[in-house]
Amino acid sequence: MRVRLLEHICQAIYNMRMPGKKKRLPLDLLFRALADRTRLRLLNLIAGKEICVCYFVEILKISQPKISRHLAYLRRAGIVAARRQGRWMHYRLVAPNDSVASAILRETLAHLRQLPEMQADVAKLETRCCSPDWPDHPGQSPQPSNVSIAVS
Repeated sequence: MRVRLLEHICQAIYNMRMPGKKKRLPLDLLFRALADRTRLRLLNLIAGKEICVCYFVEILKISQPKISRHLAYLRRAGIVAARRQGRWMHYRLVAPNDSVASAILRETLAHLRQLPEMQADVAKLETRCCSPDWPDHPGQSPQPSNVSIAVS
């Protein structure tokens, strides 16, 4: 009987046998994500809602590519998730698995809700953007929807 030595290891088999580790959110990544005013405004708007990018553009008066870059940063930090519906991208808040990161995010959101600028952004979302007579309504874009996010 001849024994044949493997010249390579199949990556799928190698990865399948590796014990899975729970990914923890590095705190430095979370703090960098929270260190930008635009990203804080985005987080404030999506706290408890799933929102299409077109609404961010209208409310914040920032270009779509810039909004998308900030949302991508928040996604890499693991605190925002995206969902595509046709040509529309919807974003929502994701609670971190790490209890410390979750507590930091929860306290940040609570503080943001108290700021006049952040309250004004939410008011624009609730009144102007969701109104059928919104003059610049982006065609058939879906309305923001409420979602429950358990930030423990």
